[in-house]
Amino acid sequence: MRKFTLPVLALLLLTGCFSLRGNKNPGTDLNSVLEGYSREFYALNPLNATANNINTYNDQLAINISEAYVQRSITLNNLYLAKLKRINYRDLSESDRLSADILKYQLSLQNEGLRNHYGFYRPVDQFVFSFPQRFALLGSGAGYVTFKTETDYRNFISRMKLFGVWVDQAIKNMQKGLEIGNTNPAASMAKVPAQLKPLFELDGDKNIFYKPLLALPADLDNAAKEKLTADYTAAINTYVRPAYKRLNHFLETSYIPRTRRSAGLTGNQNGKAEYAYWLKYYTSSDITADEVFELGLAEVARIRKEMDSIKTVAGFKDDLKAFFQFIKTDPKFFPFKTEAEILHRYRSFEARMEPHLETLFQLRPASKFEVRATEKFREAAANAQYLPPSRDGQKPGIFYETVRDPLKYNSFEMETLFLHEAIPGHHYQLAIQQEANIPEFRKKLINSAFAEGWGLYAESLGTSLGMFTDPYQYMGRLSNEMERAVRLVVDAGMHHKGWTREQAIAYVLDNQPVTDQVAEQRIERYMVVPGQGVSYKVGELKIIALRNKAQKALGDKFDIREFHAQVLKDGCLPLLILERQIDKWIESKILPLKQL
Repeated sequence: MRKFTLPVLALLLLTGCFSLRGNKNPGTDLNSVLEGYSREFYALNPLNATANNINTYNDQLAINISEAYVQRSITLNNLYLAKLKRINYRDLSESDRLSADILKYQLSLQNEGLRNHYGFYRPVDQFVFSFPQRFALLGSGAGYVTFKTETDYRNFISRMKLFGVWVDQAIKNMQKGLEIGNTNPAASMAKVPAQLKPLFELDGDKNIFYKPLLALPADLDNAAKEKLTADYTAAINTYVRPAYKRLNHFLETSYIPRTRRSAGLTGNQNGKAEYAYWLKYYTSSDITADEVFELGLAEVARIRKEMDSIKTVAGFKDDLKAFFQFIKTDPKFFPFKTEAEILHRYRSFEARMEPHLETLFQLRPASKFEVRATEKFREAAANAQYLPPSRDGQKPGIFYETVRDPLKYNSFEMETLFLHEAIPGHHYQLAIQQEANIPEFRKKLINSAFAEGWGLYAESLGTSLGMFTDPYQYMGRLSNEMERAVRLVVDAGMHHKGWTREQAIAYVLDNQPVTDQVAEQRIERYMVVPGQGVSYKVGELKIIALRNKAQKALGDKFDIREFHAQVLKDGCLPLLILERQIDKWIESKILPLKQL
């Protein structure tokens, strides 16, 4: 779902205005520790504050790829790790103990990456969450930055000024990366100029940053509107467009010609050590690169057998590779003429599932969600994604799908994609997390193995939810599961075993019914986000293992609705902590049975 450089990860992992049940004993005042962390974290990460309706810093933008920022982050983390050590756990409630454990885990993990500057010299890439793309999304008004008052516009003018500073720091970091041998791969970076050029070449209302000026506050008089329009346009032309142009010039003339040709981190200084870190970071487990690779091979073999059985059910006589080709090319899989038709098909799935959802879920989100097409300026390297609802209820959760050409849009994976990104996947997991009665800092905590593991697990529930009624849609489910299994192989292959980009692309095409273009796009994503793609399968397999453990322990007392509630109710947890929580729940259910 998401890729973040280390400084940006800090923006998402720990957030919110903390409000826990206070401990009466002043020696165990966890509440004050978390409230203090919240205040200092927001001061260091103003965009994160804005995202959570904390408006104190709306005119500020952290240069979160600078050495000064790294040192301030380490200092902040160390301060609160020390405070957590002074907490007397025996005086904490079970809920507060969980919060303290999560905070300690996250701060320690962040510090390891910060101290080693993992990702520091690679602040820009082609993937959709690269900050130059995300800043354009914010500037368009489609993100969490609001444009309702003149102050909102003036605040963003200040942020546009600072964006140029961020870009100059990014160029400095990448220049240093060239010197020390720590860069992104050329094949992926070659996609970035096409993303940047519309942001500095297009003028006036053709430029995405101009969009907020098309809906100025109604309470402004004509003179105020003219003044604001002039000032805002000047900021775009003085700060934003030149910054994107500088960045693009550096990439085209200096960076891309000299950056590494290898696909994986093995081509970088200390690449294998960094990859081990990202595996731990994204999976929240101790799985090794060799274990990832072997697990991937086993999962690919298992899924291929099931694909063969579906091919037989569909009445296809040729081999599996020919079946893939049939799915990629047969006109029956390309029924759409317009983007609107595609979005309508996605929107129909919720009604089909509705009668079945209550049989699987006690917890369901109150927040609404929408299906939208990815904005054109982002679609060049974008994948489907889900953005959670705003905390104030003003914006729904949004499932974005990329529709480059409706006539070429293959329909066979649509049900699976909806299950993953919307219901009961990311929309359930992330919206429930925000609505849950948990400490505020946990409402926006993102652990990739949990979040993406849940999304992949949600796909496996499709049959129970009335989906996959034709074998080709079920083949779409297997294809998506295969994609996540293939990731284990190619991710560890490139970043640990030294596979080339071409080897990895060939492995995708041998095992999935996707086009050459899609295979290239996926591999180039994994090239710049080491370890993140691994988290899906690792997380899914952990949830399945915990479900099986609970079923075995509880027998006919096992309730799937209650199990799902236990997984989701505490928000996004590191897998090590999730397993502990499920074990406690199982024990709490077994103990009364033993006493009968």
